[in-house]
Amino acid sequence: MTATTDGSTGATLKPLAAAASETDDITIPPAAAGVPEAAARATRRATDFLLSLQDAQGWWKGDLETNVTMDAEDLLLRQFLGILDEETARAAALFVRGEQREDGTWATFYDGPGDLSATIEAYVALRLAGDAPDAPHMAKAAEWIRSRGGIAAARVFTRIWLALFGWWKWDDLPELPPELIYFPTWVPLNIYDFGCWARQTIVPLTIVSAKRPVRPAPFALDELHTDPAVPNPPRPLAPAASWDGAFQRLDRALHAYRRVAPRRLRRAAMNTAARWIIERQENDGCWGGIQPPAVYSVIALYLLGYDLEHPVMRAGLESLDRFAVWREDGARMIEACQSPVWDTCLAVIALADAGVPADHPQLVKAADWMLGEQIVRPGDWSVKRPGLPPGGWAFEFHNDNYPDIDDTAEVVLALRRVRHHDPERVERAIGRGVRWNLGMQSKNGAWGAFDVDNTSAFPNRLPFCDFGEVIDPPSADVTAHVVEMLAVEGLTHDPRTRRGIQWLLAEQEADGSWFGRWGVNYVYGTGSVVPALTAAGLPASHPAVRRAVTWLESVQNDDGGWGEDLRSYRYVREWSGRGASTASQTAWALMALLAAGERESKAVERGIAWLAATQREDGSWDEPYFTGTGFPWDFSINYHLYRQVFPLTALGRYVHGDPFAEKHGVGNAAARAEQPAAQTSPAEVKGS
Repeated sequence: MTATTDGSTGATLKPLAAAASETDDITIPPAAAGVPEAAARATRRATDFLLSLQDAQGWWKGDLETNVTMDAEDLLLRQFLGILDEETARAAALFVRGEQREDGTWATFYDGPGDLSATIEAYVALRLAGDAPDAPHMAKAAEWIRSRGGIAAARVFTRIWLALFGWWKWDDLPELPPELIYFPTWVPLNIYDFGCWARQTIVPLTIVSAKRPVRPAPFALDELHTDPAVPNPPRPLAPAASWDGAFQRLDRALHAYRRVAPRRLRRAAMNTAARWIIERQENDGCWGGIQPPAVYSVIALYLLGYDLEHPVMRAGLESLDRFAVWREDGARMIEACQSPVWDTCLAVIALADAGVPADHPQLVKAADWMLGEQIVRPGDWSVKRPGLPPGGWAFEFHNDNYPDIDDTAEVVLALRRVRHHDPERVERAIGRGVRWNLGMQSKNGAWGAFDVDNTSAFPNRLPFCDFGEVIDPPSADVTAHVVEMLAVEGLTHDPRTRRGIQWLLAEQEADGSWFGRWGVNYVYGTGSVVPALTAAGLPASHPAVRRAVTWLESVQNDDGGWGEDLRSYRYVREWSGRGASTASQTAWALMALLAAGERESKAVERGIAWLAATQREDGSWDEPYFTGTGFPWDFSINYHLYRQVFPLTALGRYVHGDPFAEKHGVGNAAARAEQPAAQTSPAEVKGS
């Protein structure tokens, strides 16, 4: 394995031979060249670069960068378990220290504001690594923390970590009773009312909450309190008639219940929760393919007597080690998750749309790998859909319990672009995926990411849930990807597809954009929805498409690119569609405009010119900005491969048009007015 330019790992493979051109041997600055010529050159270079990143097994994976709380909590876990070693602490501290801003804080996304909880956790991690509290960088951080209310103002998850070492009182944290595991699905606040990521975190935390462990703290944190004499100031109660007030009083009742809870019932509940956790451990030892549930699951099982040499614990700790990315300077960064399936299907789409032959060996190898990743056993989604056969794809290497609808749609779109040597195998896999996606449609006609109708309003009201999204309602971006996939599969006129289209049209913002749940933000939502609507037969003249085009043109930056800051999730009016130009967001805007028939427009020309002009000599782009989300605003992601796959997709569609759409009779390239009503395709397996 070799380190690649963008920080991912991959085997070095021979790039696709670019077509001969008179300009290949001449260095032409993109700004000085004509836009079509510059686009063609940029496409060839980006194609070769992306092909060079593929792993020998067929997948692509870029680093998934989040924020330093992952690194801090990893150190706190190891300190709690008594396995923190000097080398790990040194390498983690090197990374955390390097992320500190001039004002002494840590942000949760590039160029974002200082975040109180992230700064507290980073500070504690550096103390664990040996940084002295009176060192200038530490004193500056502590001063800022106190000015923002100190530890008492931090989010619940941060205070839970501090409570593990006696730096915060368990009594001053929201109560999470393990008896929650017994709630049937029809009872409000049962575990399946929560999104899958929250569910996997809450179940182990009910054990932690019941046990309330305290390990001896290696040092005090008085410097992080506004008043060390009163480290746990009482929080005011909201009015009883308000939802917040009602749930605060419910929490008080749960604290009272804790004192009288029958011991046998509590012990049985914790053991049931432990079985639930163990049953969901993946083959590689992780939980859900994401770091937070793995961390809390390891702690919960440890508190129940599982020693570190137990196979479940050993596998869990080994899986956490695989989330570590070691950098050339010796720093160690922890990924919250890994995205090989997502990265691979997007890479295949980009390469195919850029003109790589459908039977190119590297595309076939990618298809083979994706086919092997299809999930053919039930997971937690089957609680709401017990009769639905499996057939989805997950985001990660190992996550059979939680395939997601977005990945499944994009994998189907990728597989359709590959000429495979076993077409029957591909058809069977696509059929299973289409059937599963159709079966996961919510009752409003749209699709969420992991679950069906995961829309209860109650989980977000819990005092415990003061950070990020804890439910998984349908979103425009996921729904758009499913609609686009269904259109390609010949299901445009299926009633289920039409309901999805109607939902998307109803969700359009007044300014013409769409909200982006899993990417930043209105540029991502709009860049997802417009190609889906046109693939499903809406003409470029449709009012919804024209409003989207007008909005995209209105937010184009003066340099020709597009960008959107994560602040748009919090301050919509000021930041919607506004921010420094990035390669991925420029590509999303271009994909929408091209789908809307705007290839000859000035906006497209300027956007393509910006991509060509900002491309590096090796065919890559630089993108320090975070353009992905785990939770809008609260948890942001920099997918290091986004800067490669999406610009190449946009460039490819500009240079080559959209032959894929023409082949499948979808989109503005096809004569939709003459298109007959679509029938159920062979890919749709009977029984959907």
